[in-house]
Formats: sequence, structure tokens, C-alpha cells
Amino acid sequence: MTTWTLAERAAKMNSSAIREILKLTDRPGIISMAGGLPSPKAFPLDAFTEACQTVMQRDGAAALQYSTTEGFAPLRQAIADFLPWSVDPEQILITTGSQQALDLIGKVFLDKGSRLLVEKPTYLGALQAFTPMEPVAVGVDSDDEGMLIEDFAKQIGSGADKARLAYVLPNFQNPTGRTMSDARRQALVDKARELDIPLIEDNPYGDLWYEQEPPLPLAARNPEGVIYMGSFSKVLAPGLRIGFIVAPKSVYGKLTQAKQAADLHTPSFNQRVVAEVIKDGFLDRHVPTIRAMYKAQRDVMLMALEREMAGLDVKWTRPVGGMFLWVRLPAGMDAQALLAKAVERNMAFVPGAPFYAGDAQNNTLRLSYVTVSAEQINIGIAALADAIRSNTP
Repeated sequence: MTTWTLAERAAKMNSSAIREILKLTDRPGIISMAGGLPSPKAFPLDAFTEACQTVMQRDGAAALQYSTTEGFAPLRQAIADFLPWSVDPEQILITTGSQQALDLIGKVFLDKGSRLLVEKPTYLGALQAFTPMEPVAVGVDSDDEGMLIEDFAKQIGSGADKARLAYVLPNFQNPTGRTMSDARRQALVDKARELDIPLIEDNPYGDLWYEQEPPLPLAARNPEGVIYMGSFSKVLAPGLRIGFIVAPKSVYGKLTQAKQAADLHTPSFNQRVVAEVIKDGFLDRHVPTIRAMYKAQRDVMLMALEREMAGLDVKWTRPVGGMFLWVRLPAGMDAQALLAKAVERNMAFVPGAPFYAGDAQNNTLRLSYVTVSAEQINIGIAALADAIRSNTP
């Protein structure tokens, strides 16, 4: 046995609760609504096959060579053209997935003990990414529209204890599926500007709207006060690991230096392939097919919940886009304990407690509807309802 001494931050690192649950449920017969994976049916295989051949034939040597840290210029330009506000491509940094974007932002902004504001609840992966910097994550009271502005202002702190940043997911939030209203977005941007707090706007799901586009991004309302994160994982394929940051020029250089130290650059080949796929308006044609698929599966899940949870004190969100909905169980019921009963019935979900920075609400859970068929949704929700009944005194 070794007696190696690890860094203090290593003790604070932890496995993703979701990844651990996926191990538990990775067996035949389990209907898993736990993972946050996009549906493989949405992957444009033919487009990627053609793009890979084109990139290799046209500029294979460059695609396999080292590249610039900032990213492939045509891809940065395409992203700038796609965003709903005026963005200089020189403000776009291509990252190895949006998870790396979180890591870079954390490295640049957070010291040990730094105050970090997040929604209640928030994306588990963000908490995991920020943890090695050893911040103090503080949950801000939130409702169906996101952070409550009064509590946001209250939790910012002052002096040396003033929050370094606030992390938010305005569109179809993971885990709740909620969407921040136009008025709340403007109020949050205004208050953050007044108190001089950087906002980190994470938007991996924003293109997956069902009935109408979500309100204007926070970054469009105050480009100098918001760092915006995006990803191709949910609209093309997550295995590419292509994400991006849009940052004010005041911090862009430091984020680039952090990226350079982390991995020099995001894979050149992947960047060129994505640029090739999305040229000529491909996303405008492709993304509506994903929306239609996910909307249909959401509708099935909402109907199944209405039917199977009748008579139970169970509530849930009604997302208007994205991949998730959030369930609140009867008061006092522990979702972690309920998971074991659900797995016995060949159904799995993610308990809600790990999504909280503190003061976890143990009677909550997350369901994903995008990788399960309508039949599986109906069977799985019935199994969940049966597990809840068996767990009700």
C-alpha cells in the first residue's frame, strides 16, 4: 500500500452521482430515466460520415496537426454568426466540451474559500467542476423562473467575502427543466451589473425549445458582464466534446491561458468536422427534428405522470424545452431510499439531493425523457408510482 500524499483538493473531489447511478442501472431490463444523454437517434450519422471524408481529403494534414488554443477560425465565425446578438469571433474560445469551460472559468475566478452563487438546485456537473478550486458554493433561493433577485442580492456578501461569480442556466435548466422569464433575466442582469458580479450563463439546451424560442440570453443584455457557455453536444453529438465560451475581452486572455495549460487546444479534427457539418444552415434543418422527437416524449411522460400519480402527493415541472423534468415527492420521503425500490421494479432516476450546494431537498428527483421510448416511459412511470406507494406510510 502506498503512502503518497495527495493535494488537499483531491479529498474534495467526488464521483458524479449520476455516473454512479448509471453503473447501478447498466443491466438488461432497467428502464433508465437517470442519464442526461441526448438520444442517439438524433445523431446525424450521414452528415458526419461525409464531413469526415471531406476534411481528410481536403486538409487532412492540418486536421491532424497541433492548432491554436483559441480554436478553428471558421468554427468561431460560424458560432458568432449563429448567436442572437453581435459577437466578435475573437471573443469565442473553443473548449473540450462545456464541462471544460466550467473548469477554466473556475480556475480563473475562484480561490480556496471564494464565494460562488448557484441556483437551488443547480447542475451537478458544475458543482463538480468548481469543487477542486475549493470555493464555498451558496445556493440562492429560486422559483419556477430561476434565482429570486432579492435573495441573489442578499447572498452576494461584501468585502473579502463578496461572491466572485454567479452560475445560472436560464433555458430548460438541468435538473428542473424550468426557464427563466424575460423579466427575471433583465432583473438579474441589472442587479448583477449594479453589484458588479460576473454572471456565468450556461446554455447547452437553449436550441431545444418546443413551442417558442426562449427569451434573449443574459449575455445579449450585458455582453461585458456575462460569460456565455454553449455546446454542440445536445444538437450534434456529445462524443465530439466541442463546446465554447463567449467572454468579455477583459478576461478572454486569462481563459485562453488556462485552456493552453489544460490541453493546448481542443482536437483540431473534431473542430473542422463540426465546422464542415454546420455550414450552409445544417442546424436550421436538423435541430427541428430533435425538438419534435423530444417534445413527443415529454408529452408522453407528462401524460403518464398525470395518470399514474393520481392520488399521490407528487408534483412535477412542465418543461417547455430541453431534456428533463423535476419531481417533488411527498414531504419526508427520501428519493435516495426510493431509488432502491424503483430499481427493484426495473426503473431508475437521479435523486435530487446532489444538485444542491447545501440544504438539500431529499424529496426531489430528476427524470430524463429523451432516451426512452413512449412504451418505456409508460412502464417506467408506472413502476415509479408503485415504488412511491410502497414507500408511503
